[in-house]
Amino acid sequence: MRRSPTRRLFAAMLLAASVLAPMAVAPAPAVHAAAGPDRHERHCGKDRHDRHDCPPGGLDPALTAKLDRTIEQVRKQAGIPGAVVGLWMPGKGSYVRASGVANKVTGEPMSADTRIRIGSETKTFTVTALLELVDDKRVKLDDKISAYVPGVRNGDRITLRQLAGMRSGLFPYTADADFVHDLLSDPYRSFTPRGVLAYGMKHKNTFKPGAEFQYSNSNLVLLGLVIEKVTGQPLDRVIHERVLRPAHLHNTLFPTGAEFPEPHAHGYTDQTLSGETEDATDWNPSWAWAAGAMISDLHDLRRWAKVVATGELLSPRTQAQRLKTLPTGFPGLSYGLGIFDADGWIGHNGSLPGYETVTVYLPAQKATMVIMINTDSLSGGQEPSTLLARAVTRIATPDNVYDGSASQGRNTP
Repeated sequence: MRRSPTRRLFAAMLLAASVLAPMAVAPAPAVHAAAGPDRHERHCGKDRHDRHDCPPGGLDPALTAKLDRTIEQVRKQAGIPGAVVGLWMPGKGSYVRASGVANKVTGEPMSADTRIRIGSETKTFTVTALLELVDDKRVKLDDKISAYVPGVRNGDRITLRQLAGMRSGLFPYTADADFVHDLLSDPYRSFTPRGVLAYGMKHKNTFKPGAEFQYSNSNLVLLGLVIEKVTGQPLDRVIHERVLRPAHLHNTLFPTGAEFPEPHAHGYTDQTLSGETEDATDWNPSWAWAAGAMISDLHDLRRWAKVVATGELLSPRTQAQRLKTLPTGFPGLSYGLGIFDADGWIGHNGSLPGYETVTVYLPAQKATMVIMINTDSLSGGQEPSTLLARAVTRIATPDNVYDGSASQGRNTP
């Protein structure tokens, strides 16, 4: 296998893999999903929380035409079956496009109303739930993980802060060969949090706590267990009650299995034992759990981008700690507590077999960008969602060009 199917965070970290040739699927014509008042309401929402950061009306016609051409060019060159791109810029207007296909077999067009698996964007929700417990004084960021979860290597020295900031030194379970084989041999099977952690705990830690940055899903699974122990509730329920509900995210969920509410696009991956592309739509994301199992849509991700970047659910002090980003070793990319800064764009991306997303907010312009695609197959060694995000921001925000793929590889989820 060319790479682990689980190290896919934000295009800034993994091993490079082979390139997938563009798929021979005739693209559906681009759809302007923001046209008309009904579309605007659907993707911007009706309540007061959405009115200021989701401007009505399209962008300048010349800018819109340039974005249309560029997105289609990148989509075709990268072999992306279907893509949804949303850009909201107060004072300038908004842009939403869906292009390509949601189903390669039937040719069903991609829709801006589709749900999608959001992979590592789940981390922003898990860490938000943890930070709410910090605000409630039920945990401290400098608590040791051993106080909550026994059996963690060096657990009496690794803090919750280091776990959230990807500086624990714990070996990523998704890089374990046995895990990769077990997952891809039966991608419909169900994994447990402690079960996936066991794959990583077979290995020695990679560095002393706090010494370096290394993206590891093991960190977030542990934080999920902390949240469950402190609250006495399942993680999916905590995130629903404490994060999704107060953030007014009605189309986002933390699945407990392979469930995937309609409408959703089919997802295609070459992260398979054979290396051939397969339909991964119904693969069970339980292996990713607190690190990457969630589902959302364009409207909710647009809203979440601002909520998580501005700290609407947290105290100012705790949000400041979240946004204290440190170097990752990749140019232009720094990482805080379950969130990154990519040339001023604050947020996260997500990737797991079949799907990729980017959800980011640019405080300098109060702009939001959301990208959703239904493949995770690399193009030229880079995540296709990053190629799209880079191309869009070069046109729309040339002073702040998103580039979350400093690793030139992909991260899973």
